[in-house]
Amino acid sequence: MQLPSAFLERPIAHRALHDSERGRPENSLSAISAAIQAGYGIEIDLQLSRDGEAMVFHDDDLSRLTTQTGPVRQHSAAELGAITLRHGHDPIPTLVQVLALVAGKAPLLIEIKDQDGAMGPNVGALETAAARALAGYIGPVAVMSFNPASVAAMARRAPGLPRGLTTCGWDAEDQPLVPEATRARLRGIPDYDAVGACFISHDKSDLSRPRVADLKRDGAAVLCWTVRSPEQETEARKIAQNITFEGYAA
Repeated sequence: MQLPSAFLERPIAHRALHDSERGRPENSLSAISAAIQAGYGIEIDLQLSRDGEAMVFHDDDLSRLTTQTGPVRQHSAAELGAITLRHGHDPIPTLVQVLALVAGKAPLLIEIKDQDGAMGPNVGALETAAARALAGYIGPVAVMSFNPASVAAMARRAPGLPRGLTTCGWDAEDQPLVPEATRARLRGIPDYDAVGACFISHDKSDLSRPRVADLKRDGAAVLCWTVRSPEQETEARKIAQNITFEGYAA
């Protein structure tokens, strides 16, 4: 399996082409529409609703991105869909709604957020919801996660979907809830072959890691996150084949 070439041909808007000053919150339908119109690829995040729907939302808690508080998964999809995102008028969308909007017009990179809490094996419900929503979707789409167990779960539920690992240097300050032994293991990206990955999306500040070069040499597509300036883009593209970006026109 290979990552579709569309993911290497145009920059990928991180959480879609969001701009709070223009009323386009991250992961919103407005930001997704703007990315399509600008000709970019789109990256989105998934969290799980109480009733088992894949919601397009980054955090596991509502407080940063809405005026509500509490865990996303304590609310039904209908309840979440009635909550307005900060910096705009968009509600929290479902993956089904996003797929209907994108409809193959842009490559769609979907990050499945860790549901275990510590990058462990307690996953499955969100992957099931994502696979159900994606069944029959026509257009370039790929899924990824920091948690290899999540990627393995997607391999079982949707074996035909291109899948990859979101990767980084796993510093303690950035991932305080993940046990040190787990961080040390994940740092080496040991699960790439086991989960049937065809790409990684790696932290732009850690692209010089030898394991990244080894994977690229062996045929892995290398994306990176999150680029925030033309200067960072120039540097990242020395190694990465494409970028995920925000805050400027890539």
